[in-house]
Amino acid sequence: MGSALFSTFRLRGLELENRVVVAPMCQYSAHNGCMGDWHLMHLGQFAVAGAGLVMTEMTDVEPEGRIGPYCAGLYSDEAETAMRRVVEFCRRHGRARLGLQLAHAGRKSSVLPPWQARRSLPPAEGGWQPVAPSPVRAFDDGLVPRELTRADIAELIRKFVDAVRRADRIGFDLIELHGAHGYLIHQFLSPVTNRRRDDYGGSRENRMRFPLELFAAMRAAWPQDKPLGVKLSAIDWLDGGWTMTDTLEFCSRLRTLGCDFAVVSSGGIVWNERIPTAAGFQVPFAAEIRSKIGLPVTAVGLITEPRQAESIVTAGQADLVSLARGMLWNPRWAWHAADALKANLELPHQYSRAQPRLAHDTFATREAGRKAGAGPA
Repeated sequence: MGSALFSTFRLRGLELENRVVVAPMCQYSAHNGCMGDWHLMHLGQFAVAGAGLVMTEMTDVEPEGRIGPYCAGLYSDEAETAMRRVVEFCRRHGRARLGLQLAHAGRKSSVLPPWQARRSLPPAEGGWQPVAPSPVRAFDDGLVPRELTRADIAELIRKFVDAVRRADRIGFDLIELHGAHGYLIHQFLSPVTNRRRDDYGGSRENRMRFPLELFAAMRAAWPQDKPLGVKLSAIDWLDGGWTMTDTLEFCSRLRTLGCDFAVVSSGGIVWNERIPTAAGFQVPFAAEIRSKIGLPVTAVGLITEPRQAESIVTAGQADLVSLARGMLWNPRWAWHAADALKANLELPHQYSRAQPRLAHDTFATREAGRKAGAGPA
């Protein structure tokens, strides 16, 4: 019996060669929202490294939706052109499918890169006024966000749809809407941050309204043969916060709107939460959504070892397994996993001598930029 982790998986018209995903990872290296040479290198290395799917970093739909001034966006012709350059480069040299994560940071926007400091960047220092469902700070000395009006909400949906159309023109295979980790979608869902008194706040039904309206609009704009999914925080890890019961209802509603998958994380709604982390600690959340809702799921969080990832897929806890920091530490993680699990994995001829004993066993080689036995990619 072959490896489950290295078996194919289909979402709508998209077939992934294996179940390994390179997670979105913010690089804080864009200029005016435009990806550059760093992104060419960062994503290009993963495109040739064996994962079935490579995701872009969190990409925002308006300048004020960025976490900070050096985050990527897809809200201008210049940003679209810059991102197309990176995507075409990855396609030319690699065989991984390429996905885009679309987002808006909401109250967690206009902050410095994490290696500088944990503080807001005020307009006088090159930042901007954050927006959110309610005027609740992201952290103690953070900027107070402006509460979004109904007109603002409608305009945000339009901007997300515009970004979806740009993504299709660029040629992305898949889109993931970021609804987790305390960013704007999560801020609407959680009663911790949504204190509105109109029909976008209060009850769970009202708090889900904007995320569901947004998803429906994105689904209508995205080609029907291409997958569209959502990343979500299953629980807030706080009393009075978003719960697993809420998540199951949300996923059920998303599925009726044509959602193809959920990437299941947790937390992030406040900066000082206490999360009992351990290896694979979020996998049970993904497994529960998969078993109760029937929605394909991606497991994330402290999944580091090949056999750990294999067991998650084999046990039916998740359909895909996503790695972030593990990929930064070891960009060839998929190669080493294929070796450990005795699975076949193709790689470019240029790298076939990386481990000579495997060149004619685990690794089947191919010409760079071509599938074995095929014409130009």
